[in-house]
Order: sequence, then C-alpha cells, then structure tokens
Amino acid sequence: MADYDVTPSGRPPRRSAAGCLSVLVLGAILLVVLIVGFIVVDTLLTVSRPMTDIPEAVGTQVREIINPTPTIIASPQTIIRQVESLSRLETASYTIEKVITAESGEGPLGFLFRDRLLLVAQGQVIAGIDLSRLGVEDVQVVGESVYVTMPAAEIFVATLDNDGTFVYDRQTGVLGQQVDLETLARQEAEDSILQAALEDGILDMAERNGEAYMEGLLRGLGFDEIVFVQGTPAPDQNLGNE
Repeated sequence: MADYDVTPSGRPPRRSAAGCLSVLVLGAILLVVLIVGFIVVDTLLTVSRPMTDIPEAVGTQVREIINPTPTIIASPQTIIRQVESLSRLETASYTIEKVITAESGEGPLGFLFRDRLLLVAQGQVIAGIDLSRLGVEDVQVVGESVYVTMPAAEIFVATLDNDGTFVYDRQTGVLGQQVDLETLARQEAEDSILQAALEDGILDMAERNGEAYMEGLLRGLGFDEIVFVQGTPAPDQNLGNE
C-alpha cells in the first residue's frame, strides 16, 4: 500500500532550530566584518593623510635653506667701559618719519642683480643744553640782575625707532639680495631725519627752551632781571654737522 503525504496543502514546512541559529551566526559574522572593515579603512585614511602635507613640508624646508632664519645670541659677559654723570637739559624733541628708496644692480643685467627696497623709517632727534659746560665765570651777578652765558644748544640723540622702521617693499633679481642694502638705507634714513630736524630749527628751539627754563629757575631765586649771552659752541659739541 503506497504512502501518502498528509501535510496540509499550502502550509510551509517548519524551519528547524538549526537553520535559525545559522542565520544568526551569519548575521553576526557579517556585522563583525563590517566593523573591522570600517576600522581598517579609517586607519588607512589616517595614515595616508600626512602624505598630502609632504609638498608643503618640502617647500618649507627649501625656503629655510634659501633664506635661513638668523640666529642671534648675546654674550652673557658685559663690559662697562665708562660711566658719566650727566647734566643735560633736554629742551627739544622731534619725531620724524621718512621714506627711503635704496637700490643696486640696476642696468642691462638688472634682472639678475637688481635689489631694490622701500624703507619706511621713523626716528627721534633730541637737542638741549649741557649744563655741565656752565662754569662759575659764565654767571655774573650785578645787584638784582644776573648775566648768564649759556652753552650752545647741541644734539643729544639722533636715532631710528626700530619698532617704527620697516621695509615696506623689496624687489630682487634672480641672484638674490645685497646683504647690506637695508643697513645702508637705515643709515641714510638716520642722516635724513637729523638733517630734517636741523633744517626745521631744532637747535634754535632747544636754545629758547633752555633759556626759558633757566629764567624760571633764576626768578625763583629772587632775580628780577636776567640777561642771556649766547656762548660760542665748543669743538666737541654735536651740532649735527659731523
């Protein structure tokens, strides 16, 4: 007698427990593979990212070789050559700004050797009276009047302000810069600033202000009449004509 399938028609066969477990294991394996793959890809990207910075790093090293950063070291030893007591009466101060153009290597081969810069310079010139030059013989008292032979006004300081002085523009040829061009421009700027102050009458101003200061001092001592006599400049005075 033949066997017949008694399973109801249209009902799917039941999935065994072993099959479900296999699906779960396969899913877990796939999840682990995805996680590991993500970690590997992220690691590779992290490792390869610095490689994109190599051209910039090489460019920085080349610039350091062509234009190395100067190293400046001050000696720890200090030698004091001279100490002086000053009796200087500063009576006039000028702050001046000048624009200096310096250039070299111009000509047919300028594209090779040209070096041109524009320096914006700021400096200070201070003038006054050196009271240490005033001797006993320069002060004559007659009754309530006093006659004072004042020392000539002189330049005390003529210098650039390093914080306010800078190279605004510089153009160089193929073969580079002239090392001392900026130094020469700074020297010219210092001389120009001093001459500008002299032409504007800084010594005359220093003289007038010095006399006004001395007049106030002497009137405070009880003198009614003060007469100033201009002294002859001494050979060692700085009149800005050196």
